[in-house]
Amino acid sequence: MLRVWTDIMMAADQRQVTLLALLGMSAAFDCVDHDLLLQRLHTVFGLSNAPLEWIRSFLSDRTYQLAYGGDLSNNYLLQYGVPQGSVLGPLLYVLYTAEMCQVVERHSMRLHLYADDSQISTSVAVSDVTSDVHCLTACITDVNNWMSASRLRLNPSKTKIMWLGVGHLLQQTDISDIPVLFSTVRVVQSARDLGVILDSQLSLSAHITTLSFWLLSDPTSYPVPNT
Repeated sequence: MLRVWTDIMMAADQRQVTLLALLGMSAAFDCVDHDLLLQRLHTVFGLSNAPLEWIRSFLSDRTYQLAYGGDLSNNYLLQYGVPQGSVLGPLLYVLYTAEMCQVVERHSMRLHLYADDSQISTSVAVSDVTSDVHCLTACITDVNNWMSASRLRLNPSKTKIMWLGVGHLLQQTDISDIPVLFSTVRVVQSARDLGVILDSQLSLSAHITTLSFWLLSDPTSYPVPNT
């Protein structure tokens, strides 16, 4: 989060606006292909022999069962996905999607990954925002193609896009609809990013308001030192 915020603030200091896309995924952890993951761990990261077999064992022979109305289904073999809530789960997912960095870099954009939270950003002068939008659209299309080949699914309805920068520069940025795959995403004024509510003018006012309301609602939930 600090890295994303630093990139945006440095761009604002250079009189640039930042276009940030928070990509929405559908059941990302549950869609990891075990064979593809093991192949990438071997060919890209050089794992072999015992370490690779340990991970294969960690992923293999897992089953799942559904409970509904007090009834339980049969056990089924879990052929895809990494265990959520585990230490290795997020790490394996990041290694599985690491090649996506190369896809984004080909479009001269920045990619930040935190578990299944993927963020693409780029900063330009106000005069170049139109071409910047086209570049982002092309980048997301390539990312989606890579995800499809990796059995992952980008969800445009969960994707948030926003402009960030100094107020008078944002007023000159009048593009409010961004094409994403086969739909159009409306630019938002604020969005939650890794627990922090970002607003387009970088004031953090929405985040402070939400945090203050939470503290006032339940002061005991946050440790306040004695004065």
